[in-house]
Amino acid sequence: MNANSGGKRPPAEGTYLPPTIFQYILKYSKGQQIRLLILTAMAFPFLYMSLDLPKTIVNKAIGGKDFPQTILGFELGQIEYLMVLCFAFLALVFVNGGFKYWINVLKGQMGERMLRRLRYELFARVLRFPLPHFRRMSQGENIAMITAEVEPLGGFIGDSFTLPAFQGGTLLTILFFMFMQDPILGTAAIALYPVQMYLIPKLQRQVNRLGKERVRTVRKLSERIGEAISGVQEIHAHDTSELELADFGDRVGKIYAIRYQIYRKKFFIKFLNNFIAQVTPFFFYSIGGYLVITGDLTFGALVAALAAYKDLSAPWKELLNYYQLKEDAKIKYEQLVLQYQPAGMLEERLQREVPDVVPRIDQPITASNLGFEEEGGIKVIDAVNLTVQPGKHVALIGPSGADRSVLSQLIARLLLPTSGTIRIGDQNLATMPEAVTGRRVAYVGQSAYVFSGTVRDNLLYGLKHRPLRDAEYDEDAKRLRDWHAHEAVEAANTLSDINADWIDYEEAGVAGPDELTDRAIAVLALLMLDRDIYQMGLQGTVDPEARPDVAKGFLDARRLLRERMTADPYLQTLVEHFDPAAYNDNMTVAENLLFGTPIGDAFALDRLGNNDHVHRILDQVGLTERFAEAGLKLASIMVELFQDLPSDHEYFERFSFFDADELDEVEKVVSRVERQGLAEAGAEDRDTLISLTFKIVPERHRIGVVDDAMKERILEARRLFAAELPEQYEDSIAFFDEARYNAAASIQDNILFGKVVYGRQRAQQQIGDLIQEVVQSLGLDRSVMDIGLSAEVGIGGSRLSVGQRQRLAIARCALKRPDVLVLDDSIAALDANTQTQLTANLRQEFTERTVIWVLGRQELAVEFDEVVVMEGGKVVQHGPAAKLSEPGGPLHKPEAAE
Repeated sequence: MNANSGGKRPPAEGTYLPPTIFQYILKYSKGQQIRLLILTAMAFPFLYMSLDLPKTIVNKAIGGKDFPQTILGFELGQIEYLMVLCFAFLALVFVNGGFKYWINVLKGQMGERMLRRLRYELFARVLRFPLPHFRRMSQGENIAMITAEVEPLGGFIGDSFTLPAFQGGTLLTILFFMFMQDPILGTAAIALYPVQMYLIPKLQRQVNRLGKERVRTVRKLSERIGEAISGVQEIHAHDTSELELADFGDRVGKIYAIRYQIYRKKFFIKFLNNFIAQVTPFFFYSIGGYLVITGDLTFGALVAALAAYKDLSAPWKELLNYYQLKEDAKIKYEQLVLQYQPAGMLEERLQREVPDVVPRIDQPITASNLGFEEEGGIKVIDAVNLTVQPGKHVALIGPSGADRSVLSQLIARLLLPTSGTIRIGDQNLATMPEAVTGRRVAYVGQSAYVFSGTVRDNLLYGLKHRPLRDAEYDEDAKRLRDWHAHEAVEAANTLSDINADWIDYEEAGVAGPDELTDRAIAVLALLMLDRDIYQMGLQGTVDPEARPDVAKGFLDARRLLRERMTADPYLQTLVEHFDPAAYNDNMTVAENLLFGTPIGDAFALDRLGNNDHVHRILDQVGLTERFAEAGLKLASIMVELFQDLPSDHEYFERFSFFDADELDEVEKVVSRVERQGLAEAGAEDRDTLISLTFKIVPERHRIGVVDDAMKERILEARRLFAAELPEQYEDSIAFFDEARYNAAASIQDNILFGKVVYGRQRAQQQIGDLIQEVVQSLGLDRSVMDIGLSAEVGIGGSRLSVGQRQRLAIARCALKRPDVLVLDDSIAALDANTQTQLTANLRQEFTERTVIWVLGRQELAVEFDEVVVMEGGKVVQHGPAAKLSEPGGPLHKPEAAE
């Protein structure tokens, strides 16, 4: 790609989509289309015979007198002759049906292959779009176009040539047969076709125009929905939900108006077709009947003609529908061509080529007369000349603006210059394949993206360039894989197996998976993220059947923790351990009853009041009324306490019986129950009150509704609950057992096997530190970290903070050991002390490698080898940090007056 071609580069060679849908079809499926057309042509003689045979049956077999008849040397009487012809007709029906079956299957297969190819090609193009293009084409538009909007194209591609050939050939075959019976009947059959051929296209063009407008409007609606979802926090923060609803209502209103017009015109076309289809039999009955009466037409010929006309309407309707589908497909494909070959798109070869040996970037990076223009001719980077020697650490500073960020993206080859060049030694960076830039250069911006999946998935993402080791399959799985590979070839998709081992251990500097885990943990420590991942590991779970040694280790940690706490009277006061014979005041009533961890939804704490088994146990121990009374008292206290408080008041979080949004509903329940009396209250209201009681933690809430007598009954209910648990619920709860590891509980809960006492200052931290000591003393900290690496990060990393996402993205880069690390103010979300420490850590890690860092805090630049000061898109100063720290320099700090 020519880096000096100006601000608006045309698409690179090989990036053009065929301009029309039919050119695309012929380019990629011409051979399959020809084979289908040959198969279609073979069907027509059998179709003609199936039309002609009924006339022979009526005239010769049923109405004939000349018997016996000779067929293949056999003399047949009238009944035998009739049966032979009928079975021949049945055979023709089977043959015609077989032709239709195979034609439909083959064209469906071809259509789906072409749809798969098209989607794959569009997605591949998205991966080559220039980054500025995503400002004009939103995520919602891309998703809608690649998924929903191209779906009809698959069906049309399969039908594109075969359907008009098959249905048109069928129509001509039937018409030929009818003209052979009587030219007048044949003329009557097509008399109104010219009317349809004139009116239908004219009306269809109007529908097409509306269809284009609908596509554009729906695409904008998808974009707006995506924006609303992304900005839902701002909507809540500024109370603009009504504004968003009004905007959405206006947009769907426009879509409704367009679709209403489409329906009116589309169904008028259908009405016209149906009317004409019903008028034509009038000619048959009148003209055909007249000809039979006058003796100019046999009755059998009339019956055959009527039967043929019945079959004539189907192909004619199919051809009219095909015309509508063709116009719709034409619109959709034109939109794809318009959107998916933008100027400046990366050449495909730059993503596909992989050198035999990926070269290191150990030569100077030189920018010569470098420029970058945005749309409208706005110069962001203007005539920059800059050289970065290998192994140097360079800070980019200056007034806030986009120039430093754009320069960092140009160096990382995420943007291509609109003028000038960037060279690595003698090679133009713009012409280097991504196999080099993507492995030897790493970039992290402020909005570091984290993919859905686990922490480990995101850390190893930068090591997965190509499949390196084949997956192992059994015979059945291998046959299925071979079939998938064959279909991938037919659809021009990649043959790379997603189940293969993609991890490049050599790039990470390790020999295998175990070393890679150790290396990942070390990198997390470098980024000061190891403590966060450790805590995620403590909140994770372990399957004791799959990893019995790890589960046993955590049971050992449970025993050691208990020993240490027993030896220290103070520590004993911080935790109330689980005891099957004792009520735990720091657990909810529900947790005391279950005495285990729910699995699935059957015993979900929020819906425990609706569970049939729980109700039965409460009835047996006489707690149902007590729970309802306690729930009513609790609800009354909460309504009185909360009704005048703002919805964000800390009491809602502290008492946590219900959200602020649920206060009105609870108030209504209290009002109804107090008015009717608890005994007469409805089952739903009683369940609501019982559910509230299940949430009480005596030590936390201290509202006096759970007394000693109730606790004794709850303990009895605990025993009955486990003893009488129905078989259907056996897999719905993991009971607490001091001698066993609880697979449903977190690692921390398994080790602690109790609850931290509520209200004790620093109790959580002290117990957490003690657990960490125990885990480390038993050598289990690596297992905890390994489990933390398997923690899910949520959609787009939503379970992580912004700072955690930024550090995880940098760790992903550090793990692949790039020659050049480009950071674009990528730790801005962290506090000043953490920024300072991370900067030092990364500079130490990359001592002999190149670092280019856009700094948000200018004072950090003094530790760098060189500093580049930018202003207005130009480099205004460039030199060693020591020189720029001299008096008058941008990094100089005047000494404070004594």
